[in-house]
Amino acid sequence: MTITSCSIAFVRLGSTAVALALFAGCRSPQQDAYLIEQLRQMADELNASRQQTADIQTQLDSLRVVVARQDTLLTRLAGMAGVPR
Repeated sequence: MTITSCSIAFVRLGSTAVALALFAGCRSPQQDAYLIEQLRQMADELNASRQQTADIQTQLDSLRVVVARQDTLLTRLAGMAGVPR
């Protein structure tokens, strides 16, 4: 191979690589819109899950307060009845 034929081969290879890179870089706007919609739906579901977790935590805290009150009441009743703890 001579320098000229080698240079031509590199130019062809380079132009082919550039063409492939440009082709691979082109994305469909419809696919982008679909992806954005999926990401929004995931964000909505994640926020709903966080809200549900917060609601469950609030209920759990409320139940702990109820249990603590009942425990205190039972301790007082046992003390008044003379039952050792």
